[in-house]
Amino acid sequence: MKPVTAILLGAGSRGMDSLASYAERFPYELKFVAVAEPDEHRRSEMARRHDIPVSQMYATWEDALAKPKFADMALICTQDRMHYEPTMKALALGYHILLEKPMSPSPKECIEMEEEAAKQGRLLSICHVLRYTPFWSSIKRVIDEGKIGDIVSLQLSENVGYSHMAHSFVRGNWNNSAVSSPMILAKSCHDMDIISYLIGKSCERVSSFGSLMHFHEGNAPEGSTDRCLSGCAAEAKCPFSAPRFYLGEGRNWARKITNDPSKEGILKALQEGPYGKCVYHSDNNVVDHQVVNLLFEGGATATFSMCGFTHDISRTVQIMGTKGEIRGYMEKNMFTVHDFVSKREEQVKVHISAEGHGGGDEGIMRSFVQEVRQYNGGEGLTSAAASVRSHMMAFAAEQSRLEGGIPVVLDQFKLQLA
Repeated sequence: MKPVTAILLGAGSRGMDSLASYAERFPYELKFVAVAEPDEHRRSEMARRHDIPVSQMYATWEDALAKPKFADMALICTQDRMHYEPTMKALALGYHILLEKPMSPSPKECIEMEEEAAKQGRLLSICHVLRYTPFWSSIKRVIDEGKIGDIVSLQLSENVGYSHMAHSFVRGNWNNSAVSSPMILAKSCHDMDIISYLIGKSCERVSSFGSLMHFHEGNAPEGSTDRCLSGCAAEAKCPFSAPRFYLGEGRNWARKITNDPSKEGILKALQEGPYGKCVYHSDNNVVDHQVVNLLFEGGATATFSMCGFTHDISRTVQIMGTKGEIRGYMEKNMFTVHDFVSKREEQVKVHISAEGHGGGDEGIMRSFVQEVRQYNGGEGLTSAAASVRSHMMAFAAEQSRLEGGIPVVLDQFKLQLA
């Protein structure tokens, strides 16, 4: 069996480390034959790991896609606002595509990518990796078996974690919606998708509240400076101290901020790069907390809460049905099913892979490679069509938030895009 061949556009943490590493563990299934990445160090590292020749190393995705199609699939992991053009070009060339989430910060671009995939008869799947985890797929199986009856209400909480919030959404690549995406897309389109997946019906109305409450200059402590290492008088007692995190409990995150993870390399990155900035003196604008209310066809409701001020990084869910209830704790690999008739409580423990997102990264790669190998039409579990539905929920939530919580009717919202 020959491996499926692939090109990687964007060799960042998600592209090279989380997803493309599947080919290192299963080389008989997947082989990367080219990489496009502007960072020379990461481009060379990807080539080293996958034996990619110099002739197939490109500084830009444009260079890689200037050639006729030379692989089966493209894994596109560029930044959020750089998804649309390479996706459209790769589809036109005939590649099957696995695209990092979110599809795009533009609703129209999301729709156009979905339409182009259908036109070209190519797979376009989005990295909604939670669907592929044992935790969420097991919950979905219990729902589909009718064990809790019809879903009446669902509550999902995303605990971002205070250190993750500071790293990714205050100092990092997703801190400003003008260059990336709103928080509801950048972080929580996973959650909009899993809510849509579990309920399995069309969303009709959305309302939302949220704000950037804490991470701004108005909350800067006395004596703070622009950088943690610039003589900040508040650094020692600040929960968001960059040197204490990246040189301490967050040492494994250091590879995300520098190609030199030595102590000297980390200190240099904190002195010169964005990850050493004070969280109160950054250029961030995305919310640090948000709630979303959703009404689905048939009357079921869902609430979603995202908050950056939690001690852990976790998700919890409560699903209330007409015959029973599910309560789940993703980071504990466990959920319970309560039966209203028998009064029994069943505890379900699931095996979570050591790989990223509770096994979701490996799960989506395995599934997509098989879909490419066996392709004869049809769509995958996280197709562009499925993703557009949950993206529209996120776009509507952001519009409602910006308008002070005014409910958005999804059908009307979509008509505005026509």
